[in-house]
Amino acid sequence: MHILSIPTWVIHTSSVIEWLVAIWLVRIFANLSGQSAWHTLSWGMLPALVGAMCACTWHFFDNASDLDWLVTLQAAMTLIGNCTLMMAAWWIWRSRLHPHGQ
Repeated sequence: MHILSIPTWVIHTSSVIEWLVAIWLVRIFANLSGQSAWHTLSWGMLPALVGAMCACTWHFFDNASDLDWLVTLQAAMTLIGNCTLMMAAWWIWRSRLHPHGQ
């Protein structure tokens, strides 16, 4: 675990924790506001969380070459996450145009 400095580890782990809290807060907002379209955003955030956890796992094991597949998975989850976040934003926008179609 010596590859990254302590401050870098703090940033990595706090980013994952912040993302988890953001997902939780979006779900609370969706429930309290009655705007169910916001649930799609919380689901759309999950691939990016998986990607971040892949990066942290790879670094935790000192960037071991036998775990290089985590780098590929992290890149794929980032791509998928960007797409799911875009689709969730579209879904929320669409629900505002057609509020009875939720």
